[in-house]
Amino acid sequence: MVETMRSEGHSALVHTAAASNLGQMLSRVCQADGVQLVNIVRRPEQAKLLRDQGAAYVCDSSADSFMADLTDALAATGATIAFDATGGGKLAGQILSCMERALNRNAKEYSRYGSAIRKQVYVYGLLDNSPAQIVFNFGMAWSMGGWLLSSFLRKAGAETVQRLRDRICRELKTTFASHYSRQISLSQALLAETIAQYARPATGEKFLIVPNAAKERS
Repeated sequence: MVETMRSEGHSALVHTAAASNLGQMLSRVCQADGVQLVNIVRRPEQAKLLRDQGAAYVCDSSADSFMADLTDALAATGATIAFDATGGGKLAGQILSCMERALNRNAKEYSRYGSAIRKQVYVYGLLDNSPAQIVFNFGMAWSMGGWLLSSFLRKAGAETVQRLRDRICRELKTTFASHYSRQISLSQALLAETIAQYARPATGEKFLIVPNAAKERS
């Protein structure tokens, strides 16, 4: 995501579902690299989790002040690219709206077409299966599309991919460390009660499948 941000000429980024395992990794990457990141979460305890880890900009979408908070964070960071894990609902449109509001704070003149600076939202997940709701109040300089890691790796080139892999190997137990609430075997992963537990989207409830964790049942 940071590589995409840089290659497309942006200087800061937005991430939704930011308290996830991936979101916490991205926060650590941005802190280490000096990249400003706006984190969007759904609950106050998730916001606290990220702030306790050093995140500077965290916006809670459940708060009444969410739109104002997000606009302030975007104005402070200059973020004009977002990676959205939710997909459906209002969030992607809200991000574009707040980006436009933030950009217009420093506008020197009025344009009926909105800010000329391009605003980009990439959807990479579908945590919300409802239809996306977009209110077109963010001008004409915007884009929205899908983003996949596999597609990025194909376009990035061998040198970039190797550089990223080398970093992951060096920082596997720090920047890219994962924490699991439970370890299960392959056979346990097929049990209905276990599926019901790990299929539920929940912060801090990742399961690690360890094939040799227990003797497999025939």
